Amino acid sequence: MNLKTIIIYQNKTLFNILKELYSDRFFIDFKDKENFDDLNLKKNDNYLIITSDNKLSVENELHIKEFPIKIKKIFDLINISFLKNSYKVKSKIKIGSYTLNLNSKELSSKEKKLFLTERESNLILFLEQAAVPVKINKLQKEVWGHTSELETHTVETHIYRLRKKIKDVFNDDLFIKSSKKGYTI
Repeated sequence: MNLKTIIIYQNKTLFNILKELYSDRFFIDFKDKENFDDLNLKKNDNYLIITSDNKLSVENELHIKEFPIKIKKIFDLINISFLKNSYKVKSKIKIGSYTLNLNSKELSSKEKKLFLTERESNLILFLEQAAVPVKINKLQKEVWGHTSELETHTVETHIYRLRKKIKDVFNDDLFIKSSKKGYTI
């Protein structure tokens, strides 16, 4: 089980209540912090900071401004925050110098962004995950769902158009490569 960490920032009372009620039952580690520099957070950590301070402005934080608040409401907010963070982390895939956001169907690099169709993002994802170059008939079957040996230029046309879009936005001719063995990223 993946241990989650909840950091209660500058609220000792809330820390004591939550630690006493929930820490042993829900695989949650509670930490009390009074100083922001003591947080020592890593991007991959499964954490949530609960604070009433709007100036903190860090990732994975939950602002609770109004007290008193029901404990059930706090845990609903905590669960929603962990789910949103998990969804956000799983949706972004690093591909070389690019990031593919599966939620928004967006390929980005530095300040440039390219919006993709569902098929284009599926094609890029499939090629990225392939260990070897992928032949056209495999792409037809896996990305398009064709089960027979159809004589079609659908794959080539999509790849041609996708390459053109990538070149126009990122000036990159080498993102999708082709050889006699198939396509690769």
